Amino acid sequence: MLTQLTVICLAADAYTITNFRMDTYYTVEEKYLQAVDEARYGETPKALKLFNDIIAEDPLHARTHFQLGKIYYYDMNDYQTAGYHFKTCSELEPAFPDVYYHYLHLLLFLEMKKQFNAVKERALTIAGVNKATILNLSGLMAEKDKNWSAALTYYREAFMEVTQKSHKEEIEENLQRLKAKVNSGNQYRYSVA
Repeated sequence: MLTQLTVICLAADAYTITNFRMDTYYTVEEKYLQAVDEARYGETPKALKLFNDIIAEDPLHARTHFQLGKIYYYDMNDYQTAGYHFKTCSELEPAFPDVYYHYLHLLLFLEMKKQFNAVKERALTIAGVNKATILNLSGLMAEKDKNWSAALTYYREAFMEVTQKSHKEEIEENLQRLKAKVNSGNQYRYSVA
């Protein structure tokens, strides 16, 4: 005959065993999906641990490098490590379109023009890449470089490719800002007669 205390202990043990089994992942893919969920719900430390466990098991898992790049760039502001992971992902799985926007965004932020242009050229050849966002980032890079005509060309090309309202509005804002910059430069031109 079981006492009430024994039943409670058995139930608690069953709960612990069940939860232990739920946290045990058997494949890299299961760990990856769990880590992506953890990151999505703001559990960055848990996600980081799972992603690092995956890299320890399979250092060539490209999408884990992509996810680590996002964590190091956006959450931890560790730009060198983020760049390493984005670059590694793009080299291991060059046809993975999601990496290019974030990688180019980082290179733009760091003003690494030469690398930006090389990655941009590759990105524009990849199926599934959002060309409008890549061209918009290219316009921003040209604008930072004060190359107004190149920036205008990129923004116009981005506008022709855009399909999402939010991206369209961003490109329109960039065009307006560029126009204001060009016009402000024209106001201060003097000529000697």
